[in-house]
Amino acid sequence: MSRRNFIRQTGLAGVALTIGITLPDCANDKAGVVVNVSQSNGAVVGTELMSWISVDQSGIVHIVNHRSEMGQGTSQAIPQMIAEELEVTLDQVTLRSAPANSKKYGPQPSDGSFSVRGWRKQLLVAGASARQMLITAAAARWKVPVSECYARAGEVIHGPSGKKLGYGALVEEAAKLQPPQNVVLKERKDYTLIGKPMPRLDTPLKTNGSAIFGLDKKLPGMLYAVVERSPRFRGKVRSFDDSASLAIAGVKRVLKVQRPVFGAMYEGVAVVADTLWGAMQGRKALKVEWDDDGFDHLDSATLTARMLEGLKKPGVSEKFEAAYVKSAKKLEAIYETPYQSHSCMEPLNCIADVREDRIEIWGPIQEANWIQADLSDRMKMPAATIAVNMTFLGGGFGRKASPDYPYEAAWISKEMKAPVQVVWTREDDTTRGPFRTGSAYACRGGLDTGGDISAFQAITASQPFGEGTDRDDSPGPVSYNSGNISGLPVGYLQSIPHYSFGWCSVKSPIPTIWWRAPNAHSDSFACESFIDELAFAAGRDPLEFRRAHLPGVRYQALVDKLEIVSGWKGRGRNQGWGAAITECFGSKVGHIVKVAKKPDGKIKIEKVFAVMDCGWYVNPDIIRAQVEGSIVMGLGAAIKHEIRFKDGMAVEKNFDTYPMPRIHEIPEIEVHIMENDEAAGGVGEPGLPPFAPALCNAIFDLTGKRIRRLPFNLAQV
Repeated sequence: MSRRNFIRQTGLAGVALTIGITLPDCANDKAGVVVNVSQSNGAVVGTELMSWISVDQSGIVHIVNHRSEMGQGTSQAIPQMIAEELEVTLDQVTLRSAPANSKKYGPQPSDGSFSVRGWRKQLLVAGASARQMLITAAAARWKVPVSECYARAGEVIHGPSGKKLGYGALVEEAAKLQPPQNVVLKERKDYTLIGKPMPRLDTPLKTNGSAIFGLDKKLPGMLYAVVERSPRFRGKVRSFDDSASLAIAGVKRVLKVQRPVFGAMYEGVAVVADTLWGAMQGRKALKVEWDDDGFDHLDSATLTARMLEGLKKPGVSEKFEAAYVKSAKKLEAIYETPYQSHSCMEPLNCIADVREDRIEIWGPIQEANWIQADLSDRMKMPAATIAVNMTFLGGGFGRKASPDYPYEAAWISKEMKAPVQVVWTREDDTTRGPFRTGSAYACRGGLDTGGDISAFQAITASQPFGEGTDRDDSPGPVSYNSGNISGLPVGYLQSIPHYSFGWCSVKSPIPTIWWRAPNAHSDSFACESFIDELAFAAGRDPLEFRRAHLPGVRYQALVDKLEIVSGWKGRGRNQGWGAAITECFGSKVGHIVKVAKKPDGKIKIEKVFAVMDCGWYVNPDIIRAQVEGSIVMGLGAAIKHEIRFKDGMAVEKNFDTYPMPRIHEIPEIEVHIMENDEAAGGVGEPGLPPFAPALCNAIFDLTGKRIRRLPFNLAQV
């Protein structure tokens, strides 16, 4: 054992200063404190608090990350925030993921780009409170005024004398103090960690192979399972023949299983073996007869027809219609986006160990509390007896927030009376859903005599998130950001005098769920493409047109930045330039895409300029990485990705027909971050929605061709 690890391990014994934010009021700015005393038997005396920090007698700071880490950077941003106010370096910090515990850690999902914007104040207060208590303890020992002392790099220093004490030497006295009630947080100008491009703590683990993802986790005596599932959604098991499967070496059992997809229970047949290879070979030998009666066996053409028909159903807004009719110039357009798979690089997997009195889960899970609550309800066991442990996630994008795959693993483990790891193949992951829903949009807009927007309407037809719907009778008007339409900058609604939004649910048995930047990713394609069409109809510069319709200092600064960094005013004749500005999860983002024709006449994306305004932020490197990743994902969604259906089954099954963007296809990406004192916004999702409309607008600028349906073949434009 290294000296550092020895200190970290032995430092956990004895007295520690443990501080966190009390629940259930997660908005409480007052930090609560508790002392944890580890006994020789490992028991802990005291109450652990949510988002807690523990400083042990060796001076090591132990921080719990209560949010899942799927690449978006919580394992860096959370300790970086706490370390800033606690006045320690990140070398003095250890980090571990929190297990499911809603009472102790509060909500634990990675969704809605909420980890920083939702928890910033609480985490900063916790760090500052611990720092102040350690300073107070040092001042008392030295018998000097607290005002003469300050903290730096894990030490308390007495200014006049230069005396120093490490945090470890002070935790016993500090743990006896009450936390300050009105702790003073640092001003931004005084930050030494926040706002700095610091290397991520998880990068070494992920590059040296020591990071534990779901597929890496192993337990003694663990079995492996793969599941044959109906190729049609909602298909039931009529019968199965497992004789050939059981003849394969290592196969232990073949059994019927279930998994809940929202309100529906999906059936399958699991093959369990002592190796993953054995289970997979057993599955290949399995013969299953499916009952596919009682639901539609749809194809993509039927789905598209239903969506287009649904656009006609929402009611009429009389005020909008009156303004639209009076407009000097009118425009209408239909846009379509496809169903898509999440296609995380790490397919779904989960380990379950179900005993008579407890359940333990390990896996790539986006929300541990949801899994714990679901298992408690379905397995009829108290939540306190169910441990859900989050590993690193190799991508999530909303799919790994669903409780279906952990429950399936728990079902099999209970039957086998042993720990079981269920592994989904790439084909399972791609074809079984839940998917991102396809959508259709009907946009109408009017311009006044001055070329400004006088009326704007967007009607959407799509599936709601869920197990699929048996009816499409939910047409009607909706408010903006209601969950049915989002992504458009709110500033447009301040400048456009008459606007209207509507939505219609589309009948389909296909299960759907969140996908990165839910709704905004496809809503923005339609709305920002249509804004561009209105700008062209008005005969105005597309970026200036947006500037004119986005009042407010923050929007104007964003447009200015886009114009400057891209060199918008100096764009050449043989290039296409497209702009799009979107807003979601508290952040405003603008993209400008530059395209040109190659010598063979095909279009090349030359460069993407992205400007992110997320207000207060932690680590600019994380922001740049998330925006770059969003653009790559947005590129795939725009020109490659579509799940089609034929006879009720997904057509695309693997990366040969559902290809990922390759590195040679990725354009140069330049990311700029706005500096302001606005509230913290999200980062992981807002960078995706502007890309597709900006790309399509650039192609129109170059070729005069409007693209209103995704995906499209860039080589054939």
